[in-house]
Amino acid sequence: MSLRITLAVAARVLTQLRRDHRTLAMLLVLPCLVIALLWWMFTDLPGRGFDALAPALLALIPFIVMFLVTSVTTLRERTSGTLERLLAMPLGKGDFLLGYALAFGLVAAAQSALAVTVATVFLDLSLEGPVWMLLVVAVLDAILGSALGLFVSAFARTEFQAVQFMPALVFPQILLCGLFVDRDLLPSFLDGVSRALPLTYAVDAMSSVADHAHPSIAADLLVIVAFTAAALVLGALTLRRQTD
Repeated sequence: MSLRITLAVAARVLTQLRRDHRTLAMLLVLPCLVIALLWWMFTDLPGRGFDALAPALLALIPFIVMFLVTSVTTLRERTSGTLERLLAMPLGKGDFLLGYALAFGLVAAAQSALAVTVATVFLDLSLEGPVWMLLVVAVLDAILGSALGLFVSAFARTEFQAVQFMPALVFPQILLCGLFVDRDLLPSFLDGVSRALPLTYAVDAMSSVADHAHPSIAADLLVIVAFTAAALVLGALTLRRQTD
């Protein structure tokens, strides 16, 4: 792998995104709109509904959006023949995947910064922990979504099939991450499954920041990073030059 080639791939992806205004709007604006909608829903209701749910959504939304955009974009590169032409050059699979991860990581940082700013500055989200820690978790979770999107794109032949991985891989994580039912109240088998899913640790980390910065957040972040690294390695092993 070459740092120069990796940076060139990242620059190419960022240039494409800059020209794709619809995708860019979905990446940067959609999370802010969803958070604002959640605030609007709870604005006249008693209790801490928004403060209770917003941190978890700040973990969920970047993960979902980046997973979807990355998987579809990577598949489009392969079906159009662009990936095959790129890999015919002095470009390894690692350069390609790391370049994509770097590019979408930068987008994820911008996306998470906007969403966290909207939630904390304009919507008065109450936090016990520091805002910068909330941003770190959101960025890592978005990068995790990108890494998983890169991985699953190898198993899809069309963009529709790439989208079908959403209910297979993402929805179970949303249901079992503790957002709807406390994981301690889940059946023991489902609790065990939730502990093997990366989104669980992202939601736990966000909740720790919202309630109080807890030492366990470091362990949650390490798990997220480990899942991200594993997804990138598996993505490099399964990446195909073209769709049959």
